[in-house]
Amino acid sequence: MHPSSRDEFPPHHLYGPWTIEERRVVYEDPWMKVRCDSVLRPDGNPGTYSTVRIKPGVCVIAIDSDDIVHLTKEFHYAVGYDTIEGVSGGIENTESAELAANRELAEEIGVIAGSLKEIGTVDPLTAALWSPTKLFLATDLTFMAPNPEATEKIECYRVPFLEAVRMVMDSEITHGPTCVAILKIQLLRSMR
Repeated sequence: MHPSSRDEFPPHHLYGPWTIEERRVVYEDPWMKVRCDSVLRPDGNPGTYSTVRIKPGVCVIAIDSDDIVHLTKEFHYAVGYDTIEGVSGGIENTESAELAANRELAEEIGVIAGSLKEIGTVDPLTAALWSPTKLFLATDLTFMAPNPEATEKIECYRVPFLEAVRMVMDSEITHGPTCVAILKIQLLRSMR
């Protein structure tokens, strides 16, 4: 379990330098939960602190034997434009991060990974968002027809790995977990 994944605390629970007086859920759907905590701030004054909780997820960078990265290109409602990113999705309650990574690869871009290596975890937007994301490198790829969810219209976006690194550096790829994963892979390669 992720260190901050608990929802319930007793009254007057110390939470770092904050004290949680009361915790309430102000919105919840199958994908997210918005909480508003009544708190004593670190300066001792009362206040509120709101956070968004999204189920833990995965981000997978799939690289074939020709050093081509298989990314996704998809319109994302929150930002209002097409983004290029690693294969990403939520971890369902009944599955491991590895199982979620393999499921998302098959669904989104029709890839089966012969090798899947976990390369870390990121916590995007730590001030207000809880959504730990496991990062994976997928290699030894086999291809089949993708089977995206009904709400997804995904294009497989193929680019040489060093071009993907350039795209991160030039802010053409801006999805945080994807940026971290691509740069970590580049750093791991340079340390060989």
